[in-house]
Amino acid sequence: MKTYDLFLKREFRDALLFKSVTKGQRHGVKQPRNPWSDGPENITQCPIQAGTNFTQEIILSDEEGTLWWHAHSDWSRATVHGAFVILPPHVNYPFPTPDFQQIIVLVLISDDESNLIITGSWYRGDVMAIYEEAIETGGNPNISDAHTINGFTGNSTDCPTGETFRMKVTSGKTYLLRIVNAVMNEEQFFGIAKHNLTLVGMDGAYTQPLTTNYLMVTPGQTMDVLFTANQTPTRYYMVSTPFSDGFAEVDNTTAKGIIEYLGDYTPSSTIISLNLPELNNTTAAFHFTAALKSLATSEHPINVPKDITRHIFIAISLNVLPCPTGKFCKGPSVDDNQTILAASLNNVSFSTPKVDILEAYYRNINNIYTEDFPNSLEVFNYTGDVTNISQYTTRGTKVIMLNYGEAVEIVLQGTAIFSPENHPMHLHGFSFYVVGIGSGNFDNSSNPHHYNLENPPRVNTIGVPKSGWVAIRFFANNPGVWFMHCHLERHASWGMDTVFIVKNGCTPQTSIRKPPAYMPPCFAS
Repeated sequence: MKTYDLFLKREFRDALLFKSVTKGQRHGVKQPRNPWSDGPENITQCPIQAGTNFTQEIILSDEEGTLWWHAHSDWSRATVHGAFVILPPHVNYPFPTPDFQQIIVLVLISDDESNLIITGSWYRGDVMAIYEEAIETGGNPNISDAHTINGFTGNSTDCPTGETFRMKVTSGKTYLLRIVNAVMNEEQFFGIAKHNLTLVGMDGAYTQPLTTNYLMVTPGQTMDVLFTANQTPTRYYMVSTPFSDGFAEVDNTTAKGIIEYLGDYTPSSTIISLNLPELNNTTAAFHFTAALKSLATSEHPINVPKDITRHIFIAISLNVLPCPTGKFCKGPSVDDNQTILAASLNNVSFSTPKVDILEAYYRNINNIYTEDFPNSLEVFNYTGDVTNISQYTTRGTKVIMLNYGEAVEIVLQGTAIFSPENHPMHLHGFSFYVVGIGSGNFDNSSNPHHYNLENPPRVNTIGVPKSGWVAIRFFANNPGVWFMHCHLERHASWGMDTVFIVKNGCTPQTSIRKPPAYMPPCFAS
């Protein structure tokens, strides 16, 4: 276990300057016993105020591979993010050693009449203004104007020409791509023309090698992928296209990079391209996710919970809430009434408090949250005809309490309420095993018989398929306050979130560490 201190300084209201990395989450770092430095705003800390600073202590445990960091306040991660790599300790990779490595970050661009802002991804406009308008009006946020690969769109948009990410390769060499999907609201298909990709790691854990001609990467996920430069020397497109199977308008632009072979040859005047699955190809997304497996060797063992002591069922829905009195709202009309868009877990749309939940839990501050998150919904045909099921939800700051050491199984069930679609769900503080995935309604009498308990993938983010379900398992062995949320930012903003509180164990080594001497103060109103 290694510990790192990161100095974080906030200079302006909407900008963060940082040494090493910025305030926010080290996405996928489990932070054992240390929720104080996990980062989500008003969940485990309050915001860093202008003119102040805060040092986060980052504790690594068993993570290996590519992870990333990003801001965790409203939509600020759009421009405040980056990748980091945890190398294996004094041993070789459990796959063929690559000749070279390359980090690939998939991000987005937003466009309006303002000046160009370059902070790793590009914004012609203010993403926070987009977010604030959507929250104020209750409507869908404006979509981004382009996706990028390492900050470049390629030649597929109206952005300035000549801005294409290029990766030069040598024939016969093998390359390790470390891929991060930092896009805000679209999952991504990814591929390289004429080249197979071999997935060897995901979310900081090794996978059984999976050779494929495309990846499906949800926002929040990271993937370690090998490819060999074994084609005729010329230029080939590296392509990222969105996947979205809901009804909402999305950014359907394609980002392109170029794989360019080195050597003495005359390249073709045409760059060789490829066709990835279409925008709403649910089958392609499902098949890729269902094929994932852990490496699960003696050198890299896994520990899948078998004797479950806590079963949790969570239905995931898009919903509406009544338009506040005196406001004009842009949500859909329901029963001839104005509404605002919302989202829920077990029909609770999460309301973020003004005082962070970790502080309230640790210091026994009342009236910040309640411990009555519903164990389940009244059973209905979740993915079938929901005509008679209300689209309305209710707000609340309800948490799920877990005893230290419990073996937990959570079934995440998509619903057809309002607008069914794929939801990439992310859990802080843990990596979990995806033991089952399926379409339709989860059947507790039959589906568990088909679970993969031998080598299920170990991840921190998983896409719950449209009108389908995912079953995950983990041991509640990390005491603290841990956020769970959809990694599509519009859904998280609408309330598709909850919080797990893992109680202390019986020893100091199984209890939350003491807080640092200074935490950013909260200003409740």
